[in-house]
Amino acid sequence: MLQVMKLSLDLFFESIEKEKIAELFKNTLPWEPLKVLKTYLSDIVHELPKEIPINIPIPENLFLTTEGEVIPLKELENYEEEYYFKGEKLEGSILKAGVVLTGKKIFFEKNVVVEPFSLISSPAYFSKGTQIRHGAYIRGSVYTGEEAVIGHTTEVKNSIFLKFAKASHFAYVGDSILGSDVNLGAGTKLANLKFNRKNITIVINNETINTGLKKMGAILGDKCQTGCNSVLQPGTLLGKKSYVYPGKTCGSGFFPPGTKVR
Repeated sequence: MLQVMKLSLDLFFESIEKEKIAELFKNTLPWEPLKVLKTYLSDIVHELPKEIPINIPIPENLFLTTEGEVIPLKELENYEEEYYFKGEKLEGSILKAGVVLTGKKIFFEKNVVVEPFSLISSPAYFSKGTQIRHGAYIRGSVYTGEEAVIGHTTEVKNSIFLKFAKASHFAYVGDSILGSDVNLGAGTKLANLKFNRKNITIVINNETINTGLKKMGAILGDKCQTGCNSVLQPGTLLGKKSYVYPGKTCGSGFFPPGTKVR
């Protein structure tokens, strides 16, 4: 109980209850959702419509409506960023030509845009307004909150992006959680595996906590920021509103809210 109190979710997240996956965070340590994320997403995500090609590049731009209808984007009229089909306004997501989806358990809420040559493996859930930019590599077990960004050549696996979290430019996000409004500077790497391949442990006030995870990246609280080319070592816990300056290596261990790693 003492360990749980030391790592209260309030140190990281201010409104986790508003996220669709809030139940994963109830009465638990902050990294525990990573252990069940794949199973959870596999259970809640419906399969893509059969008209969506799997394991091959999508041959043309597609519009996937919230009702599950698949329409070539060229057949729609675009007026002030709203889409109409035969006079009827549609809501849905856009999958650009060249996108590759591997597996059917992938869900896109409305206003999600997936740019060309991104690769997405299942299971995955992308909330309203998420941007998946050109060449992103999403290796499965990924959830994004509203308006999140997975950027150009960014690689993500088994990770959670809360609303407005951004890894916009060639980042690596492995087995990690990004709080609301987190921004990763270009080239940020969230390393997730120790050289000795042993479980990630975290020392807090001279007490060692075994996470039970061999792969664990970083937990970044709400409004944390990293500078360009920074590296967070496996098992880094950044309290909300903390900064890691450009080119710095941070962690592992717990850093209280408002920390500045210079």
